[in-house]
Amino acid sequence: MAELDTLDIIVLAALLLGTVAYFTKGKVWGVTKDPYSTSFANANGSKAGKTRNIVEKLEESGKNCIIFYGSQTGTAEDYASRLAKEGKSRYGLETMVADLEEFDYDNLDAIPNDKVVMFVLATYGEGEPTDNAVDFYEFIMGEDISFSEGNDPPLSNLNFVAFGLGNNTYEHYNSMVRNVNKALEKLGAHRIGEAGEGDDGAGTMEEDFLAWKDPMWAALQKKMGLEEREAVYEPIFGIVERDGLTQDSPEVYVGEPNKMHLEGTPKGPFNAHNPYIAPIATSYELFSVKDRNCLHMEVDISGSNLTYQTGDHIAVWPTNPGEEVDRFMDILGLSDKRNKVISVKALEPTAKVPFPTPTTFDAIVRYHMEICAPVSRQFLATLAAFAPDEESKAEMTKLGGDKDYFHEKVNIHHLNIARVLKSVSKGKKWSNIPFSALIEGVTKLQPRYYSISSSSLEQPKMISITAVVERQHLPGREDPFRGVATNYLLALKEKQNGEPNPCPFGLTYEITGPRNRYDGVHVPVHVRHSNFKLPSDPTKPIILIGPGTGVAPFRAFVRERRKQAENGETVGKTILFFGCRKAREDFLYDKEWEVCLYIFTSNKKTKGSNQKCRRRRWCWVTTSSWSWPFRATALRRFMSSIVSRSGRRRSTNFWRRRRTFMSVATRPTWLARSILCLHRSCPRSAASRKPRPRRSSRT
Repeated sequence: MAELDTLDIIVLAALLLGTVAYFTKGKVWGVTKDPYSTSFANANGSKAGKTRNIVEKLEESGKNCIIFYGSQTGTAEDYASRLAKEGKSRYGLETMVADLEEFDYDNLDAIPNDKVVMFVLATYGEGEPTDNAVDFYEFIMGEDISFSEGNDPPLSNLNFVAFGLGNNTYEHYNSMVRNVNKALEKLGAHRIGEAGEGDDGAGTMEEDFLAWKDPMWAALQKKMGLEEREAVYEPIFGIVERDGLTQDSPEVYVGEPNKMHLEGTPKGPFNAHNPYIAPIATSYELFSVKDRNCLHMEVDISGSNLTYQTGDHIAVWPTNPGEEVDRFMDILGLSDKRNKVISVKALEPTAKVPFPTPTTFDAIVRYHMEICAPVSRQFLATLAAFAPDEESKAEMTKLGGDKDYFHEKVNIHHLNIARVLKSVSKGKKWSNIPFSALIEGVTKLQPRYYSISSSSLEQPKMISITAVVERQHLPGREDPFRGVATNYLLALKEKQNGEPNPCPFGLTYEITGPRNRYDGVHVPVHVRHSNFKLPSDPTKPIILIGPGTGVAPFRAFVRERRKQAENGETVGKTILFFGCRKAREDFLYDKEWEVCLYIFTSNKKTKGSNQKCRRRRWCWVTTSSWSWPFRATALRRFMSSIVSRSGRRRSTNFWRRRRTFMSVATRPTWLARSILCLHRSCPRSAASRKPRPRRSSRT
């Protein structure tokens, strides 16, 4: 056997070190620091020990109720916080809110039966767990689960409560809470009350939550022998004014998300706690109509370690419009204190301050609070005690307690907290509200997620966003309800295209960012990976259905397949269904489709189109001048060979829906009905399946 010389040993040592470095990245080194680790709150507030053991955490903090959340956009986390506050104020429970990814689960069986565990779980995408719930879900759904105590059944001591957040327009509606509930009960755990389900698709999430929680509390009260008491507000956070600091002090946060950004040295990994400030490479308008806007924006990620795959999502970190910040400050009597420096201290050992401090009132409201969101009925009931007069108190109490009255006065108008307070008090200031109550009750401003409309194969360091600027005219409301993030992007687009002082629809934004570090042509982003992908086999045929901006991920898919074809790969048939109002106004990317594919379109209000179709070897197109029977023939021919994009076997329901889709596709009806029947059971059920005479009229 040959002996190793010095060079061989050096090479082997280098390979070993490289291997160790690769597998320890993100665990031993390259770890992003806690973004709030140097904040005043964490430096001075009391903290329980850093343990991943649930039982140890409960014992050392003196808690008897832990509320776990699995949240993607912050709603589940907000509901968990509200349950914690209500459990403490009404029933004297010692509650704590916990992120699922911060604990291990093999000692769930060791939690004493005089304590309760609550799960507030959102379902993400196609029935998947949220990012922070992946490890827990894989553990609890595993076939061979190992617990610490060896009980039989394993979780016979565990009392739990469950509420799920879902959307009924998706096939796997609320699958997270349903699957977790079944798994826990199979392991012997005892559920208290019903497993609640909120439906964002029906727009009833808030009322579903409120309707579920009262019977749940009653069941929990009976199970644990709790006594209800009059709810009294007890602050979780303390506010300390820092007289020795100004907004220009280098240690004061004026909107920066963490210390690295405060010091001007942001570095990766970039994620939901640490955005990348990406330069905007190009941006332009996609609609050719004055009263509506749709943006195409490309951000450059070449200066970061961010990567993406076709089908992923990009998260945009918005700021609140200046007009709403001013409205909020004014009604709360904070206008004169907006630049006052404060620190926020956690009064509970398990509480977390949701933003870094020291900071200013203005920075908190502008960058960290969801002040433009519709307000919840429960929060209004909480604020009634701080009303400026008895008349306002009575009105707030009625709004908080009467579901129908709240819907009539607040919900249908999409009123935010500042607008409600001003309406109720007729302009009187609500200066009695503790700012800590607002930190606790107003949801944290969350990143907005958009399907990436570019192909990572074609442009790996450039990410495209396709977004309609949200604006809704609502009855009884003077001005339209406007989306926060899309109007922020519109202001960035105007700035990037040379407008010195962008003010879309009269709204202004701090587009230059904290301390002018965004300079109006940068946007904070991060990438969230998705399971929504093209088939791994490019030869498989696909049907893409995306009316309006729903076409965004399919533009990415089409460009991906086009690039594969240019590289000499064989790609399967690709059919895209696209719908718009008027082809001359909002036919998105119409010039691109002419180059790369054939597309089925439905122009809802356009008649008599004379556009002609041509044929390519892998894609199909027809426009509004073609009859539906012709389209149905092509679709039937295509559907006879289509397989699942992921290669999975489809359920019986899928094939039943496919038959429904094909029968409807032969009729000259609006495309949306066909889309609906492909993805879920047609709501017209039996009526939609009655045979109707075919017509040759064109749509």
